[in-house]
Parts: sequence; C-alpha cells; structure tokens
Amino acid sequence: MNAFDLTAAIDAALPQTQCTRCGYPDCHAYAQAMAEGAASINQCPPGGAEGIVRLARITGRPTQALNPVNGEEGPRQLAVIDEAWCIGCTLCLKACPVDCIVGGPKAMHTVIDELCTGCELCIPVCPVDCISLIDASAGRTGWDAWTPADATRSRERYAFHRMRLERDQREYEQRLAAKAQAMAAEPPASSGPTNTAAEDSKRAVIAEALARSRGRRTSQIR
Repeated sequence: MNAFDLTAAIDAALPQTQCTRCGYPDCHAYAQAMAEGAASINQCPPGGAEGIVRLARITGRPTQALNPVNGEEGPRQLAVIDEAWCIGCTLCLKACPVDCIVGGPKAMHTVIDELCTGCELCIPVCPVDCISLIDASAGRTGWDAWTPADATRSRERYAFHRMRLERDQREYEQRLAAKAQAMAAEPPASSGPTNTAAEDSKRAVIAEALARSRGRRTSQIR
C-alpha cells in the first residue's frame, strides 16, 4: 500500500471529530503523520481503545494504551450554549470545524445537536463562558458512542467548512485588491500635499493588509 492509500485508509478509520487532541490540526493530518511514521496510533481519544485496534490492524503496528497526554476515552460530548448569556460575538462559529453552530453578530447562537462532534474547540474561545458540555451518548465511549455514518457526515461537513473558509478568504482578498486599485486610480487631492500624504498612507495600509492576508493564506496551504 503506497503512502497515499495508507493515509486514506487510516483517515477512514478515524472518527473525524476534528478535535485536534491528537496534536494535529485535523484528522487527515494525523492520518498522514501516522502513514509517514511520524505519529503513534494511540493519540485519538474519541476513537478510544477500539480506534487503536482498528489503526493497528491497518498499519501493522502493535496495539497500545491510549496516550494520556492526548486525553482519555470518554462519552460523546455535546456543546450547549446558555442562550441567556450569549452575546453574539461569533467566535464559536469561527471555531467550530463542522459549522454546527448557527447565529449572527450580536444575535443569540445555538448548536445543532445532531451535527456536533463534541470537539470542545468552541469552549476556550467563548469570552463569557456560556458554552458547556453534556454527555450525549449515555456513558458509551469511543466507537460505541460514534458510528461510521457520524464520521462520514463530519468529514463531509469539515470539508465544506474548509472550502467555505477558503472562499471567504479569496473574497476578502478580492475586496482588498479592488479597494487598493480604486484608491490608486483616484486623482490627486486638490487641497495640497497634506491630503496627498494621507492618501498615500491609506494605500500603504491597504497594501500591507493585502500582503498579510496573502501571507496567511500561503502558510495555511503549506
């Protein structure tokens, strides 16, 4: 099995919660690291002991206990927003890897229960601590609390989430570029050198912002 196929097989055996507890930015990155021999098979708490057995079968490595550094196997968690305290900051919307939180700026947010992976990534970004976690699997843990259908759905939603972020970034860069071009095409101000200096300063700020945006996008792609 080549590295590409091995990565795909490993990725298919992961629960796709995208929780980053494995130490990698997403499940696919962890799968690729395992395929390359750079990561152990015991770093996925959501997959638990059964997940390690599945990964051992695919990779040919011996089974081992879950690494406590990455966390403990536990029941599936569900994020719950205390809507009375929510201030509509939208930070949790940006943090959710599967877009299961809905709401708008300065408007109440809520979680779509059946889509939540329990990744916990929304918890630390909430400035008013209005998000908590509850047991959503009646004590069942690992793959007993999660199904292949759940994993497939979460993988698809994560792929859409990434596509949406990339689209939003492109549109943002296009708006910046259009604004910079419009400002560059403006005739010089007739009120003297002070206005000209101000316009040059604005153009410089926009150019710097556009450069930073492109730099971030390049680093994300790498």
